[in-house]
Amino acid sequence: MPSLTFVLPHWLYWAMLVAFPVVAMIMARRGRGGGRRLYSLPLAYFVLVTGGMLGLHRFYLKSILWGLLFLPLFGAILFANAHQREARADYSNATNIVRVSKGTIEREEPRLAEADRSLADLRSQVAAAEEGSFTKKAAERRLQREERRLAGARDRVEAARADLAEQQAIADRAGGDRAFWETVAFVAFAAILVLMAIDALLLPVLVRRANARLADKAGEDEEPLPELSGEFLKDRATVSSGWAGWIDRLSFYSGEFVSYWAVIAVFVYYYEVVARYVFNSPTNWAHEGMYLMFGMQYLIMGAYAMLTESHVRVDVFYAPLSPRRKALADILTVVFFFIFAGVLLVTGWIFAADATRVDEVSFTEWQLAYWPFKWAIVVGAFLILLQGVAKLVQDFRTLATGVPSSPGKA
Repeated sequence: MPSLTFVLPHWLYWAMLVAFPVVAMIMARRGRGGGRRLYSLPLAYFVLVTGGMLGLHRFYLKSILWGLLFLPLFGAILFANAHQREARADYSNATNIVRVSKGTIEREEPRLAEADRSLADLRSQVAAAEEGSFTKKAAERRLQREERRLAGARDRVEAARADLAEQQAIADRAGGDRAFWETVAFVAFAAILVLMAIDALLLPVLVRRANARLADKAGEDEEPLPELSGEFLKDRATVSSGWAGWIDRLSFYSGEFVSYWAVIAVFVYYYEVVARYVFNSPTNWAHEGMYLMFGMQYLIMGAYAMLTESHVRVDVFYAPLSPRRKALADILTVVFFFIFAGVLLVTGWIFAADATRVDEVSFTEWQLAYWPFKWAIVVGAFLILLQGVAKLVQDFRTLATGVPSSPGKA
């Protein structure tokens, strides 16, 4: 299988975080109303590009049988790559031992030849020395040491030769297995590419047929276009009326904007899985880019969570209170909120300014700039401070009138 060397450029990463939510927000508001749900050719091509290896474009167009054809081929790639990784590990281990064994033989054999010559000289010295003399005893000790060293060297050479023969056979077998499974994976991958290329040409026809099937089901089986979800409408209803409503809208739209980043993570991690398990090419940017993105999302979503009252709260005493008493409790405890938000804003400002001044980057090979993420602390703290002000204004209004703030329109 070929290797993937693509590394996401920094500019494309930031453009994706800005452009994708804007397009998604526009598309979420288009085409609402009655009528039939029609299959989209651009969406079909998008599914083909992003999930075509699994046949997801066929499943999207309800062509289930043809879609199932892709799954065993994709499974064959995963199966072959798993065996290929095992064979590669066996081959690597065996070749390392073969290299060490060859080095041991090349190093010890000349020493053995030299030791044989020195051993003959030592034996001659022992034979020539006077019996019982100090010279004879010293020569005998040198002879014994040399014989022990020679025996150890011979043992090492024999062990190295045995390892060389055994591990060379393992390396040859593992190399053959690796080549075989690599061929299996490549053939399955090539088959998927051929099917995807054919479907790329057939997609206009397939989309027209899918829409024709929908037209045949007109009437009671007609499938309406999806409306905005009830949860979305419920959250949008929390936007209040009055002059503080613009802060609510800012919190609402900023939260909706960053919520679409979760969709980006789905595609990025899908690419990481395919790159790692199909092409044996794990990335050095997917995980880092996504967890940093989720950190920014967590910070910027704070104001949205506060607007929709999604933060964790101890409701044992608070929930049974009347609207006016709830507003009074919020006013009395709001000082703790402003202390937290103020500290977060000041600390985030210090972190972000320091990171910007030294142009701090990540420690990985990707070297993504850290300062935009630290400025997200400032943005998130500022948004939640604004939302706190809007909430305080609404609480005073409720305390004066006894009626909760009336929701407006987002």
